[in-house]
Amino acid sequence: MPTSRFAFLVHPRGRLAEDLSRIARPLGLVPEPVYDIALRRLPLPPVTMASVQLGGTSVGHVVLVPFGARHMLAQPAAARQRVSRAVDHAVRRGAQVVGLGALTAPVTGGGVSLRGRTDVAVTNGNAFTAAIVHDQVRELLATTEGARVAVIGATGSVGATLAQLLVRGRDADRLLLVARSENRLTALASRLSGRGTDVMTATDLRAAQDSDLVVLLTAAVGSVIEPEHLRLGAVVLDATQPRNTTSGLVRARPDVTVVDGGIVSVPSLRLRGGNVGLPDGRAYACFAETALLALSGHTASSGHFALGLPTLEQVDQVRELARRSAHLGFTLGAPTSFGQPLTLPRFAPPLLAGAVA
Repeated sequence: MPTSRFAFLVHPRGRLAEDLSRIARPLGLVPEPVYDIALRRLPLPPVTMASVQLGGTSVGHVVLVPFGARHMLAQPAAARQRVSRAVDHAVRRGAQVVGLGALTAPVTGGGVSLRGRTDVAVTNGNAFTAAIVHDQVRELLATTEGARVAVIGATGSVGATLAQLLVRGRDADRLLLVARSENRLTALASRLSGRGTDVMTATDLRAAQDSDLVVLLTAAVGSVIEPEHLRLGAVVLDATQPRNTTSGLVRARPDVTVVDGGIVSVPSLRLRGGNVGLPDGRAYACFAETALLALSGHTASSGHFALGLPTLEQVDQVRELARRSAHLGFTLGAPTSFGQPLTLPRFAPPLLAGAVA
């Protein structure tokens, strides 16, 4: 196994105390407002929160960026500075490849703000994330014909790449692209037109009401999709971190299934010293991409991998790396919903299901 080491950057995503307790249990006892003030105002240094082992061999580490999800979005300039300091920390620890987890990717423009670095290779992890989410979409659509898919956050790094993969594979009869920027939506749709898939765009979430499958890929904090946005029997694939669905959605709409997105099975994976909210043997696809690059011998001299919008060539390349490392896993994880095992649903017939007002 190559000795190239990697680091993966994370940050507190939801409740600060809950996330920080994954480093040390007593940290969960500190009141939430104290953490909020401390993370916003104090120049806290990055922290190595866990070592990464594959097959019992140490291959890298997880670095905590001390900034919460809401802080990241509210103070992007400060967030970029903290991410840069975390990369410095990773390099000092010997990392040759650094992966950007959760909102550390979007606040750096998908890693673009780090492209001037020559001391380490950076990847936003979105090539393998798009590949794994694409695999999940195909798995979910295997039991239906005439599928209608909506991608929320379609102009983002993963969303735009996923849209290209869906059109290339002709996996859906109709593809609805939803995002805030009408101009960016129009540009993306024009690149996808004429390839056998009916592509539509919208800036209003209500347009997703007649979609069979809704894929969430936004860079937002908290619940994005509401019960009134979904048709009867819809499936929501939430591939966001921090996640954009809550258990309240399925309580309000028991006919709706929420599937956890972008999770990879790596049976021998262990984190020592902390965790990122997943059990041993499972990893987020962006984390897995970083590990795959390091295992393949990718180093700083190899240059950066996925920055900004991944290319389909990069998606195919990282899929090949996963195939070569199949003895370690790096395959689509078993389906879960809010971390619990899930039997994949069958879609209701499109013409009979209707929408929920």
